[in-house]
Amino acid sequence: MATAIATDVEWETVIGLEIHAQLATRSKIFSSSATAYGAAPNTQANLVDLGYPGVLPVLNAEAVRMALKFGLAIGARIERRSVFARKNYFYPDLPKGYQISQYELPIVAQGSLDVVLDDGTRKRIGITRAHLEEDAGKSLHEGLPGVTGIDLNRAGTPLIEIVSEPDMRSAKEAVAYMKKVHTLVRYLEICDGNMQEGSFRCDANVSVRPRGQQKFGTRAEIKNLNSFRFVEKAINYEIERQIELIESGGQVVQETRLYDPDKGETRSMRSKEEANDYRYFPDPDLLPVVIEDALLETVRASLPELPDQKAARFASQYGLSEYDAGVLTASREMGAFYEEVVTRVGGKDAKLCANWVMGDFSALLNRDNLELALAKVDAAGLAGLITRIVDSTISGKIAKEVFEAMWDEGTSADAIIEARGLRQITDTGAIEQAIDAVMAKNPGQLADYRSGKDKLFGFFVGQVMKATGGKANPAQLNELLKKKLAG
Repeated sequence: MATAIATDVEWETVIGLEIHAQLATRSKIFSSSATAYGAAPNTQANLVDLGYPGVLPVLNAEAVRMALKFGLAIGARIERRSVFARKNYFYPDLPKGYQISQYELPIVAQGSLDVVLDDGTRKRIGITRAHLEEDAGKSLHEGLPGVTGIDLNRAGTPLIEIVSEPDMRSAKEAVAYMKKVHTLVRYLEICDGNMQEGSFRCDANVSVRPRGQQKFGTRAEIKNLNSFRFVEKAINYEIERQIELIESGGQVVQETRLYDPDKGETRSMRSKEEANDYRYFPDPDLLPVVIEDALLETVRASLPELPDQKAARFASQYGLSEYDAGVLTASREMGAFYEEVVTRVGGKDAKLCANWVMGDFSALLNRDNLELALAKVDAAGLAGLITRIVDSTISGKIAKEVFEAMWDEGTSADAIIEARGLRQITDTGAIEQAIDAVMAKNPGQLADYRSGKDKLFGFFVGQVMKATGGKANPAQLNELLKKKLAG
């Protein structure tokens, strides 16, 4: 029977992630079968994928180049000679009875990525290795009562498995790191990052230990997490489960667990295997992968501007805060969109452009659940609207009304401004007339203002804006109103 133990221990969480990113090659890692998502079951699996005796795998050179791209982007050591191994286990969706992976000699080793935490500090997360391997098939249950279907379309799809050091200390840190890897593989165009389709997913290794203790606690591995929200919820649940278990006198066992999003909990799947359970040995059908200088330099030359580099440039070139630069470079597409907007506005008012891209534009994308490529206002359209704010044709407040109309109607800012008569009043004579009329209608408030009730200034601003249909230029209005009210 478990006995209660002291519960005043301060616990520290230790987390490492194994991220599986499907590589965006047109064919599989060892066969010519297509990798497109959504095909009818078992229509994209040939004899190599099905594990027929006598067939031989042939390595996809593009998968190797993509792995090299990732390794160079994280500042890792590129192994000039790497070896494929057979990882032996039996599962219905693994027709050969083994998975071709890399074990002792992976293609990428010892890299790192920096993540920005909630308090603005940077933390470096070590990456132990990134190795090439083939994906397994998929078990199907939906619409198949009492039986399990096997779809081998995914079998043989190339993956890189990115294994972090156990450097993360909270679920939020783990999510920040996973998002950083997600951003990077999409910048590099080596993975589409589609988590719903399973092309970017992770396993989380979670343990707890008394703060200050050097030895790691016993870890549990949570398999196949395919959303950032699930990663955070699963890790937080697992942390609480392990602490409660230890504090009630129990022991954490090393095991593989699954996360149930409907119940918000993890549950045991099987005891955790060790490497020797898989009986790894070099695959006799595949030669070692030898990386020559010429190939490495070609890949290096093909690298795009990386997220951290782009964020630093945005901060320097456009005078943006580190936070704004980070948001705008979170995806390659958003960074390119922002730069096109700024260029079309004439290279100035970069902060105003950033506010619109991160604010109203992103809000409507999220509201309508649209990808950037399907936005109802393009960069030229948004730049046209911002230009009319900059040249005082419309106010920032009216611009929000115009933008909504642009989004809904698919027309330009200029067309909407003219059709609705929204052009800002910049004629000082017209603004003065409106001020005089408002002052004449509100003698009591005018007397109170002049007797020292300065807060009534906002009342007069509102009344003049109402009188002009919100079209008075705010800067001119404030300046003229101060003079008029002062008498």
